[in-house]
Amino acid sequence: MNQICCGGGGGALVNGYNEERVFYGRRKIDQIRAAGAEMLIVPCHSCHGQFNNIKKEYGMEDFEVKYLWELVADCMIV
Repeated sequence: MNQICCGGGGGALVNGYNEERVFYGRRKIDQIRAAGAEMLIVPCHSCHGQFNNIKKEYGMEDFEVKYLWELVADCMIV
C-alpha cells in the first residue's frame, strides 16, 4: 500500500493551520481504517501528536496511538 504523511510533519503540527492539518490527516486516517488496524505505532513525535489530536475529529476516540519505544517497553514487561 502506498503510504502518505500523517499531515503533522514538516512543522505542520505547530504552525497554527490546525484546520488544514486536520483536513490533510483524513487521508492517513482513511488508510488506517482500510487496514483494519486496532492500534497505531508511530516512530516520531509529529505523528504521535497529529494522531492524538485528530482521532476524535474522525470518530476514533478509543483508537490507541503509541510510540515505537512504548511497544517495545510493553513487550519487555513480564
